[in-house]
Amino acid sequence: MKKIVTVIGARPQFIKAAVLSRILQGRFQEILLHTGQHFDSDMSEIFFTELNIPAPKYNLGISGGSHAEMTGAMLVGIEKVLLEEKPDALLLYGDTNSTLAGALAAVKLHIPVIHVEAGNRLGAMSNPEEVNRITADHLSTLLFCASKSALEFLKRENLGERACFVGNVMYDAFLHFSSNSRQALSELRGYDNALIRVPEKYCYMTCHRAENTAEDSTLLEIFRAVDSLDYPTIYPVHPRNRERAQRLHREYGFKRILLLPPVGYLDSITLTKHAACVVTDSGGLQCEAFYAGVQCVTVFEHVVWPETLVDNRNQMCAPRAAEILQKLSAKQVIDPNYQPFGDGHACEKIVDRLERWFG
Repeated sequence: MKKIVTVIGARPQFIKAAVLSRILQGRFQEILLHTGQHFDSDMSEIFFTELNIPAPKYNLGISGGSHAEMTGAMLVGIEKVLLEEKPDALLLYGDTNSTLAGALAAVKLHIPVIHVEAGNRLGAMSNPEEVNRITADHLSTLLFCASKSALEFLKRENLGERACFVGNVMYDAFLHFSSNSRQALSELRGYDNALIRVPEKYCYMTCHRAENTAEDSTLLEIFRAVDSLDYPTIYPVHPRNRERAQRLHREYGFKRILLLPPVGYLDSITLTKHAACVVTDSGGLQCEAFYAGVQCVTVFEHVVWPETLVDNRNQMCAPRAAEILQKLSAKQVIDPNYQPFGDGHACEKIVDRLERWFG
């Protein structure tokens, strides 16, 4: 049985691994390597527990520091594991520092690299994830694309022969796990373990990117927009943004914003499915809102998923209160025949392709 080492380190990668690892089981020997990039229990451990992901054989415990410090430490740690395990291939997800370090470590040891969610492009090398995904793609042997636009980007970079469109693994995850989360949530656990009642109608918001949270002014604009809605906003706060979010909430007396610690994936899916609208800067959540048929406004300057930008289903927006509110007021139109992220069987297609490739 062929051996694959899978590198994961960040919250979205845990979710992808949860669905793809199930299909790999029995057909490949998979070794999970957790870099530790997301170390907080709310950002990491809860995902392994609730998504039934096997405990990683290796946990490097590497987090924090500059991009160079983190990537360099991961590169050393991953190389040691690869030398010990001697896998037939290395599997990577997305565009994190863990992805970049894994690709570099494997290619220098002449181990084939498999990149899932390849080909996404923002067109901005100032974005750290753009550097990671481009580098990983060009070092990879097999490239699996979540959308047809990603495949077109790879063809333009002369990588088309290594690439194929399979659909979005996150769509597989949404369909698989949302079947367990049909009922709306009545309560959520807040800070200091306090129980917070979930309103019948609410906006679901996530906001973690430095572009929106590094300065008071941008986060304040986003807060002013959602606080102006006729219903409350549920905002699970990323740990690194907690101090600023709580301070602004307190100083400006926002009445309709409910601040919470990060929630698990199952709760996030449920919150998304039952939300009146979604405001986010997350690539993952804008897709999940699209899958759920919930209107989304994405507060980010770069297009991550162009396929979602149809019929007001997802709209790009600057961090300005008036613009956010104006876009939330537009009506979305849903075409049930429009399925740009595949049929929900991306994982099966990936594993079938791997078996053919290994021969």
